[in-house]
Amino acid sequence: MPANQPTWTAERVELLRSRFDAGLTCREIADDIGVSRNAVIGKLSRLNLTREDSGDARRPARKGAAKGRRRGSVPRLQYQMLQALYAEPWPEADDEPIHNGHCCSLLELSEQRCRWPISTPGAEDFCFCGNTPVKGLPYCPGHARLAYRPGSRQRVARR
Repeated sequence: MPANQPTWTAERVELLRSRFDAGLTCREIADDIGVSRNAVIGKLSRLNLTREDSGDARRPARKGAAKGRRRGSVPRLQYQMLQALYAEPWPEADDEPIHNGHCCSLLELSEQRCRWPISTPGAEDFCFCGNTPVKGLPYCPGHARLAYRPGSRQRVARR
């Protein structure tokens, strides 16, 4: 198509409407008409054409997924784990010593070891805590209390 002709001629708009009513996807419509998928999406938006059902009827439903519900997101799961971690009263993080008897190097680090860095990177005595972490978190209970202090953002903002 020459550069000075409009993308959306009356014929293309009519093809767009008929293909949309037939239930074709934006990609299929774009291939039929000879425009980009984004052009089809933009024109459908400007014409206020929407599908009644947000999901495509031809797509198979995910196994085990309830309709209208999303799987638990990572931030939500982490919030629940931290809530359980703080459900019981803990002594102040600064008051209780954290025993680092299982120190490990970067190469020995795994999901079954606390990832809290000990000392300064590059120093001879640098290592990671290595204690058993709280399930779903990267740190042991002592370091998790240091890393995830409730209300720590508010305390910093008041200063």
